[in-house]
Amino acid sequence: MMKIFKKTLLAAGLVGVALSAAGCQSADSTGNSASNKSLSVVFLPSDSAKEATAARTAVAKELSKATGKKVTVKTTTDYNVAVQAIASGKAQIAMMGAEGYIQAKKQSKDVVPILTHSGKSGTLSDAQYRSYIMVPKDKAASYKVNGKYDIHKIKGKRMSFVSNTSTSGFAIPAGALQQTFKLKNKDDLSQNGKFFSKVLFGGSHQGSAVNLLKGDSDVAAFDDTDLVQYGKFTNDASKVGADFKINKDAAAPFDAVRGKESIALAVYPVQNEPVLVNKKGVTKTEINKIVKAFTSKQVTNDPKFFAPADAKVRGMFTKDGNTKFIAISDKWYAPTQKILGE
Repeated sequence: MMKIFKKTLLAAGLVGVALSAAGCQSADSTGNSASNKSLSVVFLPSDSAKEATAARTAVAKELSKATGKKVTVKTTTDYNVAVQAIASGKAQIAMMGAEGYIQAKKQSKDVVPILTHSGKSGTLSDAQYRSYIMVPKDKAASYKVNGKYDIHKIKGKRMSFVSNTSTSGFAIPAGALQQTFKLKNKDDLSQNGKFFSKVLFGGSHQGSAVNLLKGDSDVAAFDDTDLVQYGKFTNDASKVGADFKINKDAAAPFDAVRGKESIALAVYPVQNEPVLVNKKGVTKTEINKIVKAFTSKQVTNDPKFFAPADAKVRGMFTKDGNTKFIAISDKWYAPTQKILGE
């Protein structure tokens, strides 16, 4: 699986993306040193949704129990703010995608990964998820050439990405499109009237999917891990033609598009996201305690951390087979860093 991952991403020709500023919601905006009695953990917009409250609370409680410190949760409405928070030390811990990690690492050498979640096997061999380029099912036939879905037909359409610092919601699909269409400048993909007639940013994977299903965009990029709590794939999720259907009882923001379906024109594997720490605010001893706590059977079996896809209360991640946290170092992300030119 990892060989496939490397080949796919190398073909995508990914490069880094620029950061910008936006807003962050938090009870504490101050930085903390390792000697302080409190820690802050920042979450991406996709994990800042109301339905993820129980999962965020569980993460904070486990961190507090492991370190003996008060833990403040920081939710965000923009990927860039989460990156800035962990890089600057205003947050000492972050749940973030691989692209966000690499961008934060550019700004601070003190940002390091300590954990990721495994694949179904319970190992790192399949520790990956998927990024999709999707179109509405009722329009999917118009993207076929000689009976097969053709990505070339998206040029000139209205496109929705997640954020320009999202790994699976921009960096990977944009890099793949740059390679496919032999574009000199990937920035053209994020500007109105260049490659696409209009470009939207949903702010989260949920937001990008809603843009598509409400008809605000013709095409959208988003991942599977942030969407499976709201729907399910009705066929093989790993191949072009994957059909994702929103549940009839899906919570907001999908309550207005329940039952609607989208079809994948492209599917790309992505390395699972890391749990990051900023070493200026977390001691080595505390890191060891956090790793021990999060790799324990208690956390592995806690549905607030790993919940079944059909669970009524969303977990931080989806439980699939032997999914669990595994300790990692920066070396595990070498394939992604190589692709991004780091």
